[in-house]
Amino acid sequence: MRLVVAGAAGRMGRTLVQIIHATKGATLAGALEHDGSKALGQDAGVLAGIGEIGVAVTANPLETLVKADGVVDFSSPVSTVQLAGLAAQARIVHVIGTTGLSAQDIGKIDAASRHAVIIRSGNMSLGVNLLAALVKKVAATLGEDYDVEIVEMHHRMKVDAPSGTALMMGEAAAAGRGVRLADVSARGRDGHTGARKDGDIGFASLRGGTVVGDHDAIFAGPGERLILSHKAEDRGIFARGAVRAVLWGQGKKPGHYSMADVLGLSDI
Repeated sequence: MRLVVAGAAGRMGRTLVQIIHATKGATLAGALEHDGSKALGQDAGVLAGIGEIGVAVTANPLETLVKADGVVDFSSPVSTVQLAGLAAQARIVHVIGTTGLSAQDIGKIDAASRHAVIIRSGNMSLGVNLLAALVKKVAATLGEDYDVEIVEMHHRMKVDAPSGTALMMGEAAAAGRGVRLADVSARGRDGHTGARKDGDIGFASLRGGTVVGDHDAIFAGPGERLILSHKAEDRGIFARGAVRAVLWGQGKKPGHYSMADVLGLSDI
């Protein structure tokens, strides 16, 4: 499968190049970066530390995607929306790990999924997606007698909060309770907030150091707490999940899929 990496010069992009190069059935067909990037023209393999592979970094997504079967994208919301439209034109697989997408961005991605296989997740880790399925099941089982709090911590350079993974876990808890997260989300508590509102799903975001990603879903009930937790130690887990997803998407009907579909967890 001929794959393109968006944001190929970034930390995740370089990891993706390494994983694709080592994955049977996959080959790197293109590497994208934004206009003005210092990486333009450089060999993507050299940037990733695996030596020359004959794929130069370019800022021309249209020309690159028409020669590919799929694109793996951990870039920016603006770039991701553009790539979704191009993936729809090229009828290829688009795996989206970008976070910070707005409701308008997701609407445009939904429109593109009528012609492209789009697989989007706030976290591509296999463990995190299993955790989300468990959060949904636990939320449905325990009910509103148990308060739900999502706590996440990331490195000091992360620009969006709550993280995409935290929101994914919140969505899972809300789905388990049969409610919309937008109606019960509680963020940014400060000052005299009053008592906690029944049914709220709370979020807390911590930033510091070089933390790859820690997430806890806390179910606090009468006299006990249940904590479901995931600690990411290596960005390679996200890259391996994304490559697994893009390979799964080959030959599928156009649509907007999630990692739950990839892992067969949609019915949990």
